[in-house]
Amino acid sequence: MTLFRFRLLGLLSALTLVGAGAVQAQTVAVDPTSATCPDALPDGARCFSGRSEAGAFYWIAYPADWNGTLIVHSHGGPRLGEPEADDPVADLSRFSVMVSEGYAWAGSTYRRGGYGVRMAARDTDDLRQIVWGRFGKPQRTLLHGQSWGGNVAAKTAELYAVAADGTRNYNGVLLTSGVLAGGTRAYDFRADLRAVYQHYCHNHPRPDEVQYPVWQGLPRDATMSRAEIAARVDECTGAGLAPEARTPLQASNLRSILSVTGVQADQLVSHMAWPTTLFQDMIWNRLDGRNPFSNVGVTYQGSDDDVALNQGVERFDADPSAVAALAYDSDLTGQIMLPTLTLHARYDPTAFVWHEAAYRETVAAAGRSDLLVQTFTTEHEHSQLSAPQYAALLEAMSQWISDGDRPTAAAIARRCEGLSERYDEPCLFDVGFQPSIPQP
Repeated sequence: MTLFRFRLLGLLSALTLVGAGAVQAQTVAVDPTSATCPDALPDGARCFSGRSEAGAFYWIAYPADWNGTLIVHSHGGPRLGEPEADDPVADLSRFSVMVSEGYAWAGSTYRRGGYGVRMAARDTDDLRQIVWGRFGKPQRTLLHGQSWGGNVAAKTAELYAVAADGTRNYNGVLLTSGVLAGGTRAYDFRADLRAVYQHYCHNHPRPDEVQYPVWQGLPRDATMSRAEIAARVDECTGAGLAPEARTPLQASNLRSILSVTGVQADQLVSHMAWPTTLFQDMIWNRLDGRNPFSNVGVTYQGSDDDVALNQGVERFDADPSAVAALAYDSDLTGQIMLPTLTLHARYDPTAFVWHEAAYRETVAAAGRSDLLVQTFTTEHEHSQLSAPQYAALLEAMSQWISDGDRPTAAAIARRCEGLSERYDEPCLFDVGFQPSIPQP
């Protein structure tokens, strides 16, 4: 049985993540200046780049046939390295379909690497203000968040949808492959993964290395490359080897780890990297060494020997103040004020589709379900889905804003069929699918 678990949190605190809103080193803002557009953009597009006062690099693109709508993009991650000037180009290229459909696009690196949803939301809205100030207020402004950026965009909408004078800063929200369960639930399974992995592998940390609780990710000043993580995973499980090349012990370890956690073999290294380097950033740089994770009382199931696993696995309990700080920074209230469309692959290997069920319940509890439409596809992808599906969402959002008619998933799927030939990519909507939050 695959392990999924959730904890009800009654903790709402005026605490923030340590460092999430910290004052950054002084930077010099760079106004938008002309830049060479990436090849993925349509002919005639104009691009600009610059840097905000807070230090976030940004890129802006306008198509030749601009339709008057701006899309402000929140990228995924969180990326842990220091931002660089051309980082947004990859996101601009990935979502070039938006520019091809006539929309202006703007994306920011955020002011620093590392975790911090409210920090990233502030930088996202700062970019909106930069574009409005330099190029004028567009007819409409949409928010788009991808992956962890879905959490950021949803938080941006909660915090900055309405200006102080009561006017709207944004007109609609698109959330694709979004991490929408909030930080207090989104990372539990990776804490479980570290604990289960260590039970079988004993090499992260190794017995002759400095010992630390796995919820820390790494000791404060330690470093570990993605290649080293992969080497340790392969050493224990043979995940990077052909099945016939694995030893019986490796095969047994891999089978149990995957069965208990629900992670796919080809994604194991990626999922192990997050609770190594991201947890290190989250714990030491944002939570002052405090632990927001707990596996006390959790029964792990699906291994070759569940009794031995549950008796031997490392146990750890959360610090309530850390949970409260993480909840304040990243959990969502569901108090949406704008038309909101989501798109998520059923078999997303990175941000599991149950995030949509969690968001649906959060929005319903806030009494705002009439402002949410969720769509799903049969894809096995995370970072980029089939292009006409994004185009169909944009068309549906435009009409929803214009006439107030809430679209259905079936209507969006029909729109996509009309766009498929243009992009020579398929429409893979599954209009009858509704995810649920899996039980332990």
